[in-house]
Amino acid sequence: MAKAKAATPLGRGKGLRVLPGGQHARGRLYVNTPDGRSVAWYDRETSRVCVLSEDRTEEVLGALRPYLTGSVAVGPPPVPSRADLVRLALHPDDDLAPNRPGEALLGELEYGGAGATGTRARHRLRQDLVAQQRMGAELDELEGAGWRVLHAVPLPGAGRIDHLLIGPAGVWCVRTVPGRRQRANVGDLLVTVGRAEPRPDPRWARRAAERACHALTVAVTPAVAVVDAARVDVAPTLRDVRVLREGTTSAALSRQGGVLKPTDIEALYATARDRQTWTDV
Repeated sequence: MAKAKAATPLGRGKGLRVLPGGQHARGRLYVNTPDGRSVAWYDRETSRVCVLSEDRTEEVLGALRPYLTGSVAVGPPPVPSRADLVRLALHPDDDLAPNRPGEALLGELEYGGAGATGTRARHRLRQDLVAQQRMGAELDELEGAGWRVLHAVPLPGAGRIDHLLIGPAGVWCVRTVPGRRQRANVGDLLVTVGRAEPRPDPRWARRAAERACHALTVAVTPAVAVVDAARVDVAPTLRDVRVLREGTTSAALSRQGGVLKPTDIEALYATARDRQTWTDV
């Protein structure tokens, strides 16, 4: 165990560079050589420094010392799990983990897809995009509670899953609805926001959950997330589709109880992030 000082800005130490992890490794600091080779990393969640070469342990600790807090364990990386091996074998072009919320809508708005023809259509797309981005940011915060999140999961036939949650309460398939600061009525088949034309979001959520169930061979809960609504009314007969409200998602999921173990979550996430998993559903 090694005692450490308070964190300071990232920098260099004895020829090694300390770099922060990306979006899906935000709890890590990586130690690289000047030519970009990784020699170690510090996982803040587990308070462990994983060193790839034991003869560089002291050098690595010297570079990391300003960024460590409390006591840390030092040693080689843990033996990779089956999910880790699947992830490492995944081609970058098939990895859905880097997808941003509303990824498909961003493409339509930028390149003028079929759904972005006309001023009114582009305005609706922008509303959908903002709603998905806001809900996506809220769902990403769940990763600290043991959840894994994928956005804009493509389905055959130009379909997509807005957000796919995999965590202690199971697998959830979330369809996002922009509330536009108006009253939203969520029924068995349709969602009505203000005086706008009703949309079949509950049916879309059910269909997407069925396809996810087929792809992952696990039970999937369909959900509709209403963002930025002045009020949300849910029909008492709606029982199979869960309704999530912006700002209360974490509390709503925590009330569902435990369904999946951490190893199951990681295995399902490794399967779900592979684009090929969704090609035939």
